[in-house]
Amino acid sequence: MGALDGRVALVTGAGRGIGREHALLFAREGASVVVNDVEPDPAVVSEIRAFGGSAVANTSDVASWAGAAELVDQAVSEFGGLDVVVNNAGILRDAFVASMTEEQWDEVIAVHLKGHAAVLHHAAAYWKSASKAGSQPSASVINTASASGVTLPNAGQANYGAAKAGIAAMTLVAAAELERYGVRVNAIAPIARTRLTLATPGMGAIFALPVEEGEFDAFSPANISPLVAYLASEKCTLTGKVFAVQGGAISELAGWHDVKLIETEGPWEIDDIAVRLP
Repeated sequence: MGALDGRVALVTGAGRGIGREHALLFAREGASVVVNDVEPDPAVVSEIRAFGGSAVANTSDVASWAGAAELVDQAVSEFGGLDVVVNNAGILRDAFVASMTEEQWDEVIAVHLKGHAAVLHHAAAYWKSASKAGSQPSASVINTASASGVTLPNAGQANYGAAKAGIAAMTLVAAAELERYGVRVNAIAPIARTRLTLATPGMGAIFALPVEEGEFDAFSPANISPLVAYLASEKCTLTGKVFAVQGGAISELAGWHDVKLIETEGPWEIDDIAVRLP
């Protein structure tokens, strides 16, 4: 018995890296998987089928509303339904704010933030319709935020950090909206050895360090996927959560909160603020 037996899942950005590991583990745990990537690695689907799993490839562009609709429609038409969405697709276009181009900003926001929103929209519409028709889903969405957007602002990643912070916020809103339709929505903020982290200033050198043969690689992308599989399972009841997962640690994150308070009984005075706020 697998943790995801009978579940239908779609995983975006699943051609390589963390998304690939999600797709492989999901299939091993019994899910039927739609492997989405604009440049999919056919080996992912072939590998899943080789060990007896069920998977199909999809090349739709999730940054397009129409592309996201195609992806959700394929899951339903191929496997008869949809139970799990893993939003994972992402790119980097690092640049400091003063030199960032409009294209660099737009590309990252489109793939990350709009890509998450577009797939979430079409999946949510499908589940809402099912719920209204009397077939209450037991569905799960796992979004992919980042330390860069929630706990560790990284110079050179204003576009990426803004997108990831938006994804974390969107996760909380979607969890509140979709619970009535039988849908749980959570997010992860992973740190693993991938092409993105290897290309990130200040992190590439750390993740480029070799791992001794036979040594447990805590920062392997495969070490992220068990948390995602648990969040996708029917036995999980968590929703509206954001989890940092890195190395051998999983921690629940909380958003903006008050750290200092000053008050006034009358109109604010600039000089008063200057004295009391620092």
